[in-house]
Amino acid sequence: MSLLNRRTGYFAIFLACAGMMAFALFLQHYRYLNPCPLCIFQRVCVITVGGVALLAGLHNPKSTLGIRVYSALSTLAALAGLAIAARHAYIQTLPPSEVPTCGPGLNFMLDSMPFTQVLQKVLFGSGECALVDWSLLGISLPAWVAIACAGLALACYWLGFKARR
Repeated sequence: MSLLNRRTGYFAIFLACAGMMAFALFLQHYRYLNPCPLCIFQRVCVITVGGVALLAGLHNPKSTLGIRVYSALSTLAALAGLAIAARHAYIQTLPPSEVPTCGPGLNFMLDSMPFTQVLQKVLFGSGECALVDWSLLGISLPAWVAIACAGLALACYWLGFKARR
């Protein structure tokens, strides 16, 4: 039996997502970097990937269908996180004259608008999404999330469609 099987792989993905969330919460509660709406949507995607990976690791499906369903769900969530993070990183590169204006907070929008309209407004971004509050090696946090989500998507896809049985 090899050390790296699907169950171990999914638990590793879960731990990576838990680490990403722990770091995001550290930045929020100890560095006082409050998340913008795009950051919150990225967090939802990372939590979804981690949750699906945890379920896949605990369930450890034997059928090809079960393996591929878990892989597809986690890969799609990671790709959604990649798309949102890439959009966020793009907004951060816009010149100040092209940055969208600040809008109402996410809680207000969720209380007063249909979800599809909230989703549209959030994905177009707002002024607070353009701020670069934290970077490492000259790369902003949303760009790091995009890189991490790309890696998660590849790992989830590989575990379901390419790994040996």
